[in-house]
Amino acid sequence: MTGQQRTNYDVVASGGEQTVVVEYEPDPRYEVGYQSEAQLEVEFIRQLESQAYEFVTITREEDLIRNLRTQLESLNKFEFSDLEWQRFFDGVIASRNDSIAEKTARLQEADTKQLLTREDGSTKNITLVDKRNIHNNRLQVINQYEVDRGEGGASFSNRYDVTVLVNGLPMVHIELKRRGVPIREAFNQIDRYQRDSFWAGSGLFEYVQLFVISNGTQTKYYSNTTRRQHVADQHGSRRTQKTSNSFEFTSWWADAQNQPILDLKAFAKTFFAKHTLLNVLTRYCVWTSDRLLLVMRPYQIVATEKILQKVEISTNYKTLGTREAGGYVWHTTGSGKTLTSFKAAQLATRNPSVDKVLFVVDRKDLDYQTMKEYDRFEKGAANSNTSTALLKKQLEDPSKKIIITTIQKLSTFIAANTKHDVYSQHFVLIFDECHRSQFGEMHTAITKAFKRYNLFGFTGTPIFAENAGSGGNPHLKTTEQAFGEKLHTYTIVDAITDKNVLPFRIDYINTVKLGAVDDKQVSAIDTENALLSPARVSQVTKYILDHFDQKTKRSESYALGERRVRGFNSIFATASITAARTYYEEFKKQQEALVPDQRLKVATIFSYAANPEPIDGMLDEEGFETDAMSGDDRTFLESAIVDYNQMFGTSYDTSSDSFQNYYKDLSHRMKTRELDMVIVVNMFLTGFDATTLNTLWVDKNLRSHGLIQAYSRTNRILNSVKTYGNIVNFRDLEEATNDALALFGNKDAAGIVLLKPYREYYSEYAKKVGELLAEYQPGELITGEEDQVAFVKLYGETLRLRNILTSFDAFVNDEILSDRDQQDYQSTYLDLYNERKRAETSEKESIIEDVVFEIELIKQVEITVDYILLLVQKYRQERGDGNDVELLAGIRRAVDSSPSLRNKKDLIENFVDSLSVDGSVEEEWHTYVAEQQERELSQIVSAENLKPEATEKFIDDSFRSGALRTTGTAITKVLPPVSRFSKDKNHSEKKNRVIQKLDDFFERFFGLISKE
Repeated sequence: MTGQQRTNYDVVASGGEQTVVVEYEPDPRYEVGYQSEAQLEVEFIRQLESQAYEFVTITREEDLIRNLRTQLESLNKFEFSDLEWQRFFDGVIASRNDSIAEKTARLQEADTKQLLTREDGSTKNITLVDKRNIHNNRLQVINQYEVDRGEGGASFSNRYDVTVLVNGLPMVHIELKRRGVPIREAFNQIDRYQRDSFWAGSGLFEYVQLFVISNGTQTKYYSNTTRRQHVADQHGSRRTQKTSNSFEFTSWWADAQNQPILDLKAFAKTFFAKHTLLNVLTRYCVWTSDRLLLVMRPYQIVATEKILQKVEISTNYKTLGTREAGGYVWHTTGSGKTLTSFKAAQLATRNPSVDKVLFVVDRKDLDYQTMKEYDRFEKGAANSNTSTALLKKQLEDPSKKIIITTIQKLSTFIAANTKHDVYSQHFVLIFDECHRSQFGEMHTAITKAFKRYNLFGFTGTPIFAENAGSGGNPHLKTTEQAFGEKLHTYTIVDAITDKNVLPFRIDYINTVKLGAVDDKQVSAIDTENALLSPARVSQVTKYILDHFDQKTKRSESYALGERRVRGFNSIFATASITAARTYYEEFKKQQEALVPDQRLKVATIFSYAANPEPIDGMLDEEGFETDAMSGDDRTFLESAIVDYNQMFGTSYDTSSDSFQNYYKDLSHRMKTRELDMVIVVNMFLTGFDATTLNTLWVDKNLRSHGLIQAYSRTNRILNSVKTYGNIVNFRDLEEATNDALALFGNKDAAGIVLLKPYREYYSEYAKKVGELLAEYQPGELITGEEDQVAFVKLYGETLRLRNILTSFDAFVNDEILSDRDQQDYQSTYLDLYNERKRAETSEKESIIEDVVFEIELIKQVEITVDYILLLVQKYRQERGDGNDVELLAGIRRAVDSSPSLRNKKDLIENFVDSLSVDGSVEEEWHTYVAEQQERELSQIVSAENLKPEATEKFIDDSFRSGALRTTGTAITKVLPPVSRFSKDKNHSEKKNRVIQKLDDFFERFFGLISKE
C-alpha cells in the first residue's frame, strides 16, 4: 500500500513560531512552460515527498479506512480491537447523522478527543488531531482516489487529484488544472465532487477542511465552508442559510511582505511546509458560532504572531508597561482586522502570564458590530459590558479572560478607581481603529493606571509625522508614538491586488462653478452657503435620482439571506447637519413626482459633532448625545425618524436609548438591503461594514484618513456582480484622493486602487464583441464541445467587461450589441448552461462541465415581466397587420434570454394565445396567472394529500417574504398527519419530495403577480 518514500527532504522550516515565510525569493527553475494536469500532479507530489510527507497508494475506501485505523493507533499509542474499531468508526468517525458541519466541529473545536467505549466497558479518549504538539500529527499524500457511480450511493464516478491525510483523515484536498486553464474551473470541479460523491460511502472526504486549487501558474486556498456555501448558493438557495461565500472568497498565499506566492511548486514549498500547514489547520482556522469555518489569510497570521511574539518577549525581558512591549498593525479597512484581533486575543489568553485581554472599541461600535463579530467567532468568548459597574465586576473576575469595552467606559473606570489591584495584573490591551480618540488624555490615563501591560493598536489609516496635524497631545502625535513600532503592514494596494477588497471607480460631477474669494475664512463659509443654493441642491438630488439605478444596479436582483433583493445601496455624505436636512427635504420633494416603484427608501441620521468638517483629515465622531443638538436640528431629526417609523412600522425617537436603537435598526436595514440610501454627516463613514453597499455620494470635503475611511464603505466583496465601489463626488476631491492613496498605499497606488479610464475598458469590450460577432452568429446553434466552451468563455468575458462599463455614464450611448443580438447570444448561453445542468443527471462526461458560467451577470440584463407585457400589448395592437409574427418572435426571444422567465415560457405563450381583442393586458395577465397558480397548486395538494388551507397560506407567506421557508414548523403544517406506523425514512422522502415540488412551484410563479 505504501509507495516509495524519498529521503532527500527539502524542508523549508521544521519548527519555530513563524507560520508565514518571512520573504520568499522565486526560484527561476520554477518558470516552466506548458505542463499537463498529470505532469503538475507528479511534480507536486514529488515536492511534498521532499518535505517529509509520506506518499501512500490509496485509491479505494477500504484502504483509506484501514490506513486511518493504523494512523490513529500510532497517534494514540493504542490498539483497537476489531469490535472497538468498528464501534468507534461507525459511531464517531462515520456517523450517518453527521453533516460537514458536525465533522468540521469535531476537528476544530477546542478538544478534538473523542470517547471510545472499550469492550470491557471502560472508556478511553481518542485524539484525532494533536493541537498541542503539532508535529505529533502524521502527514500523508494520496492521489487518484476513485469513487464509482453507485458506490456508497455516489451519483457519478469521480477521481480526485491529490489529497493530504492528517492522521489518516482527508483534511486538505488539491484539485489541479493544466497551465492556461482558469482555476475557477478547479473550483467548479470541487463543487461537482461535493454534489456527486464527497459524501458517498463513509463520507470521509467530508472531513476536508481546506481546498487548494491550481493551474500551476496560479494557486489559491479556501475553507470547506466557502465551498459548502457556494454549493448551497447554487443548488437549493431557499433551503440553506445563505452567505456570500463563493470563488471571490478564495485566498492567495503570500510571504510576510505580502508578496503573493502563486506558482504551485513555490506554494507547496511554503504553504505545505509541515509546520505551516499544521498551524493553519489547528491554530489559524476559526470555527464560528454560526457553524462557518474561516481560514485566516497570510497577513492576518503574520500580524497575530507578531503580537504573540511581543507578549512573550516583553514578559521574558520584563519590559511590560513600556512602549517597547506594544506596537500597531496597519491593515487596511475591510481586510478583516476584527478576525485578526480576535485570534490574537484568543491565543494571548493561552499564555500563562496573561491575566486578561481587553479589546477597546469606540462607543458606538460596541454593541453593533465588534461584539457581534466576536460573539460569532466564539460564543461567550468575549464579555461585553453596558455599564462601568459591570466592567469593574468583569475586571475583578479571574474567569473573564476576554473583555470588550469602550474607551469611554474604561476611562470612567480609571477615574473612579485610581488605585485597584487589577492594575498590577498582566493585561493585553488591543485598540480597534486606534485613531485620535486614543491619543489624548484617555491614552495617558490608561497607560498611567496599568502597570504590566502590552498595548496594541489596529488601524487602516495610521497617523504619521507628515499627517499628524496639531490636535491631541502635543507630545503624542503619531500612531507609533502612541503604540510602539509598526508590527505589520497590509495596505489598500495589497488588499486590492489580492482581491480581498474591491477597487474604486470615481466620478467627479461638476454641478456649479464657484468664484474665488480672497478672504479664506469668509470663503469657507460663503462656499458652503453657495453649495447649498436651491439650484445646486436640486441638481445634485436630480442627478442621484436619475443615476441611482445605474450606479447601484438596482434593476438586477440577487440572493441575500433567504430573500432576493434589487441591486445595491448607498450612503450620501453631506458637509453639515444643515446640508443633511436640506438634501433630505429635497429628496422628499422630488420623489413626490415619481411613481411608488421608482421612489427610493431614504433615511437620515446625524447627531452632535464638534467638528463636522475633518480636522487634520480625521472625521470627528458623532455620538448619541442628541441633547447637545440645537432645538431646530433635533426637531427635524425627530420628524425624519417619524418618516422612518412609517416606512418600517417602528417607533423610535430622539431620546437617548431610543436613538441608539434607531441607529442599530437603521444599520441592520442597510446591511439587509431594506434601505436604498442613508443621508449622513459623519455617522456610518467610519467603521460601518455592509457588503450590500456599493455607492458613496459625496458632497463634503474629505481628505487623508477621513477620505479613505469614507470611500472604504463601498468596497466590501459580495458577489461577481459587485466588482468595484462607486464614488460619486460632487466636489473636486481628485487631488485629495490621490494624496490619500499615496499616503496610505504608495506613490503608484492610484493605478491599482482606481479603475482604469472608461476608454480602456471600452476598447477591450469592443474587441471581444468584435470576436463574438465574427465567430458566432446571434441565435445560431453551436455544436461541438470545443466550440461551445470557446463561446461560453468569450461571451463570459463580454459580460464581465459590460458589468464594469454599465456604471460609466458614457456607456449609455456606446453599446455595440443591439437588444436583439444581446438576447440571442444570451439565449444560446443559457441553452448551454441548462445543457450542463441536464448533464449532471446523466452518465455522460463533458468538457463543458466545469466551465465558468456568469449567471449572476446575466441577471443584470434581466428581462422583466413588465417588459414582456409591454411587448404583448404591442403584439395585440398589431395582430394581423404583418408585424405580429416578428413581435411574437421577439417575445419568445426575450423569454429565452431570461434565466428567471425560461421556466415560465409555456405560461407566457399560452397567455398570448388566450388574449382577448381588447381590455387591459395587465388585468388579463393577473387573472390568467392567478387561475394557473390555483390550478397547479391544487394538483400538488391532491397528488401529495397536503392540507389545502395550510398549503395556500404557506405559499402566500412565501410570496410575501420572497422566500420559500422550509425550516421550522411551517412546512410540517402543510404535510398530512404522520401515521405512527409509518417509517421515518418514508416520511422524510415524502417531505423532501413535497419541498421540491413547492420549490419548483415557487420558482415558477414568484414575481409574476403581486400579492398584498
